[in-house]
Amino acid sequence: MTENEIYINRCLQLARMGAGSVAPNPMVGAVLVFENTIIGEGYHQKYGYAHAEVNCINNVAENNRHLVAKSTLYVSLEPCAHFGKTPPCADLIIKNNIPAVVIGCTDNYAEVNGKGIEKLVAAGVNVTVGVLEKEAKELNKRFFTFHTRQRPYIILKWAQSSNKKIAADSGRTFISNEISNRLVHQWRAEEAAIMVGTNTALNDDPALTTRLYPGKNPVRIVLDMDLKLPAGLQLFDGSVTTIVFNGLRQEEKETITFYKINKEEKIIPQLLQALYGSGIQSVLIEGGAKLLQSFIDAGLWDEARIITNTTMEIASGIDAPVLHQQRLISTQLLLNDNIDYYTNSSS
Repeated sequence: MTENEIYINRCLQLARMGAGSVAPNPMVGAVLVFENTIIGEGYHQKYGYAHAEVNCINNVAENNRHLVAKSTLYVSLEPCAHFGKTPPCADLIIKNNIPAVVIGCTDNYAEVNGKGIEKLVAAGVNVTVGVLEKEAKELNKRFFTFHTRQRPYIILKWAQSSNKKIAADSGRTFISNEISNRLVHQWRAEEAAIMVGTNTALNDDPALTTRLYPGKNPVRIVLDMDLKLPAGLQLFDGSVTTIVFNGLRQEEKETITFYKINKEEKIIPQLLQALYGSGIQSVLIEGGAKLLQSFIDAGLWDEARIITNTTMEIASGIDAPVLHQQRLISTQLLLNDNIDYYTNSSS
């Protein structure tokens, strides 16, 4: 690694610490370096709070404050140039007379999109862009997908038996082991929303929370076109914001929103358009088979995480979905569960 890559890599490590807490903002990390020594570092910790650059500069020890104007700031994403929840970070950099800034990748959000870099250059700051750019974009793939494709980043997830069944013909089937279950709850905490179909909600009565992992609960989404789900399900307990997509009524209650969509039109594009309009940047689709396959067949998915119990067979049950145009990225083994991670090669 080059010197620039080493420090941008550290920025990316810091940025990941904000996962699940900063959306709809991107994850960002920053380090301030004087003569190959980090004198300050920080990351965006929570939406609406100080950005990475602010925390980085504020974390410089008092006895090193005089070095700030002689240092290089490394940041994983282009500093903002607009007033949002916080003042522009580009202005802060200029105010502190930081002479050089190294950036992982540009920010494609319309309010930024090169404006931060332009402001820095105009002020005489030496700016380098595109260090570990691929890794920097990968880190904020949800953010970039949301703003470039005008839809949430879609992750498909299911557990299947060794003979590729996701459930038995009757009753709830527990396929993945306890360790995998905890991992799934971590996945939930990292996404803005989680979604299931009518049959999964009815048969499994899932809570769709992060009770096995110390993270925030995602917005719960259920597709119930005919509104046949009973009010006593855990989805409707009022503990978490819940959206019910249906074909019958539009209504907003305290924590539950009934969102009407057109039965006569393609459902998946309508769902994604509504979620984009609601500012939801990512959705974890947890079932059932019909809903998952609908996203696959529409080509509207970005990742798939398939948990296969290598020791379980289900003689008679529901077939698992079938991926198209997938690319295997990695495999993880947790006891008897094999987890395959895929991306959509067409996207």
